[in-house]
Amino acid sequence: MTSFVTPRELVALIHGRSGKGCVVVTGAGVSALNHLFSQPGGSRTMLDAQVPYSIRALTEYVGKLAEQHVSAIEAQLMSSSAFKRAQHLTNNEENTEILFGVGCTAALATDRARRGEDRAHISWTNGVSSGESYIWFDKSNRTRPDEEELVSAMVLNAVASAIGIEERIKIEELDTEQFNESN
Repeated sequence: MTSFVTPRELVALIHGRSGKGCVVVTGAGVSALNHLFSQPGGSRTMLDAQVPYSIRALTEYVGKLAEQHVSAIEAQLMSSSAFKRAQHLTNNEENTEILFGVGCTAALATDRARRGEDRAHISWTNGVSSGESYIWFDKSNRTRPDEEELVSAMVLNAVASAIGIEERIKIEELDTEQFNESN
């Protein structure tokens, strides 16, 4: 049975576990980076974090133009690129730790007209296994900060999954939202 913890508690567990990796987020999830870097131990866990916010920056990061930027496929491309970056950054080290890559792509509440729903896709890989999660928000009942908080929790949960931590931040979706996580 999964036990639920706060973001601060989960980050402490992450930093206490053997594993290093890279996290890349666009559209949302930046608060997860803040959590990972604001607690002691971040240098044991994090090799690199990036926020390629424009379409061009994201395309350069993953190496190809995706048909849909806020999609499971784009999140998978991001986590794969992040994992390759982790391998590159540890190439000259004898490394017995788990390496991971996490990617998050999202479209959240905005102040401009946008086609499509508020949603996020997160993917992770550690070279042996992988997983993903997504959420489709009810934008009539959530603010952008509310959406950012949930997406960041999902990103932290993905890092935890990648390095074998069972505890999770509880994702409380509304009855009018869709959430799924598969590992």
